[in-house]
Amino acid sequence: QRRAFPYPLMEKCRRCLLLESAEGDVYREIAARVAALPEAERVPDAVYRERLAACKTCDQLLSGMCLKCGCYVEFRAAFRKRDCPNAADRKWQALA
Repeated sequence: QRRAFPYPLMEKCRRCLLLESAEGDVYREIAARVAALPEAERVPDAVYRERLAACKTCDQLLSGMCLKCGCYVEFRAAFRKRDCPNAADRKWQALA
């Protein structure tokens, strides 16, 4: 049995970030949460862009959501102490 896509208003977009595939309200909410993270918990902008570029190469990315963990990659990639959740093929590592 196939699982229903959780956000029916969003189109399914393989290897697309949330910015590229979602309703603007969803992206703005995630972007606001990333901006509100304390600097000590957030990766530098260059690392963030590198992580998102790596996510875009992954088959587990669907409409901005990681199919391995169910998170929005634009949110998870912002955290210093989080790894890519794809243990079999990690696209990026946590920073110290």
